[in-house]
Amino acid sequence: MPAPRPTSLSLFAAALAERLPGAWTSEYHRYRTFEDQFPTIERLWDVGHVDYIVSQYALGHDAVLNGPDGQQLYVTDRPRYRHQLVVAPLEPEGFTTHQISPVREPNGIAVPSNADRAAAHVTRRLLSRYQAALASVRDNALAQPEPPHRQPAPEAAQTLTLVWYADGVVGAPYDSVPEEARMTLFGCHFQYRPNESAFVLPASYSAKECGLLVQLAAQRLTLQGIGVNFRRAAPLPPPAAASEAASRTPVATGPKSPSRR
Repeated sequence: MPAPRPTSLSLFAAALAERLPGAWTSEYHRYRTFEDQFPTIERLWDVGHVDYIVSQYALGHDAVLNGPDGQQLYVTDRPRYRHQLVVAPLEPEGFTTHQISPVREPNGIAVPSNADRAAAHVTRRLLSRYQAALASVRDNALAQPEPPHRQPAPEAAQTLTLVWYADGVVGAPYDSVPEEARMTLFGCHFQYRPNESAFVLPASYSAKECGLLVQLAAQRLTLQGIGVNFRRAAPLPPPAAASEAASRTPVATGPKSPSRR
């Protein structure tokens, strides 16, 4: 872990907090391991260069500025730029992912190590964008306090199980296909084969075509209120097992010829 730069980040962050509009305070943190900083950097509201910096460098320390209305700014060194630091917003606490994620990240900025100039940059280039993002999150919280959980499907009165057979054919035994589903299968290029007593989608279709036709059939059937399952056929016994079973099967022989005296 690289040693923090000689210029004290703690003093810079405190000076920056004094120069921002409103009442701001500063908290300085030093970390013994890279993992120790995770609780803070995981809240970074940034998908730009500040997020890149914290994911690539173990900086050893940072500061968090706490401002009015729950505003929080992350401050740390900018590696390879001795006279610059970075300032980025933190996601607001007390809100859920579904309220924050739709809002575009306000992102952070690089600032000079002079506190007066840095405060001017933050005020002009960052705070208004950050405050607008916070307002959007609060609006989302009012409009949708609970996450939009998806509801389970109603129970289907009838179901159809499509089977993927070992020879590449997709189909279903005739007796297992509800009568209301038969015309739908025909419309999705399934064929009825009397000798197999089954509806099948021939193996002559490519894997992509087969997938699209199965998807189309499932969509149409579910609109009819018919549930659809998709399963693989039971595997055939391995050749060795089949040979062993055949060897134990008695072989039928024809009638013996009468013996000659």
